[in-house]
Amino acid sequence: MRAELATLEVRIGYRFRDQELLRRALTHSSLANETRSAGGELIADNEQLEFLGDSILGFLVSEALVRRSPEHREGELSRHKAHLVSAAHLYGVARRIDLGTFLELGRSEEMTGGRTKKTLLADALEALIAAIYLDGGIDPVREFLCAHILDAPFSGDEESDTDIQPAINNFKGALQDLAKSRQLTPPRYSVVAENGPPHARTFTVEVHIGKESVGQAVGRTKKIAAQRAARSLYERLLKEEETPFDDSELREADSDA
Repeated sequence: MRAELATLEVRIGYRFRDQELLRRALTHSSLANETRSAGGELIADNEQLEFLGDSILGFLVSEALVRRSPEHREGELSRHKAHLVSAAHLYGVARRIDLGTFLELGRSEEMTGGRTKKTLLADALEALIAAIYLDGGIDPVREFLCAHILDAPFSGDEESDTDIQPAINNFKGALQDLAKSRQLTPPRYSVVAENGPPHARTFTVEVHIGKESVGQAVGRTKKIAAQRAARSLYERLLKEEETPFDDSELREADSDA
């Protein structure tokens, strides 16, 4: 077994029985594509593992939050989950275990700094989670999450162009989770205005859930505007949930009847 993989196993606190699963979790599609183009042996990359790991992560984080905080309402649980599964938080976790050092990258990705790319590292961490699950079952994954994700400090490395603070770094994801938990239609985003000269363009984005729930915001990029619009609607929906129902008018109507 390669020494560097043994080092990674020590860092994550899990020893693989099937080393090929670990290697696959660390193999980026850039290497698989370059090898295929050169007519070499087909290599399995980590994209399917990333897909599986994302689902496992979401489920186990939700389970842990419900167990740890039975008194918290759905809105607060959604906020915590959005932080824990965010790319920014996963990137911080991946950096702490130095995951980038162990990745298998194609030449092009290596030359462009793939070992330090936020999205690439977050995806690789999800693939690693799936590999642990396939190799040892759900319990080792729970242990990994407790040790490295649930109780890990926030890295502070949220996307530099989102203007979102660490409490939630992805309001679009948080809003989607909230809509799903309330059995509402998924959020729909649209650019409703573009203003300013090309060098100082601003965008206005609206987000809709159903016919009446709307959030709108302006940003210097469509991405920032969408995040701000999602935040506006997300916080309004939570506020509506927490506002007690005032039935005084109904009581007065009953008394007048």
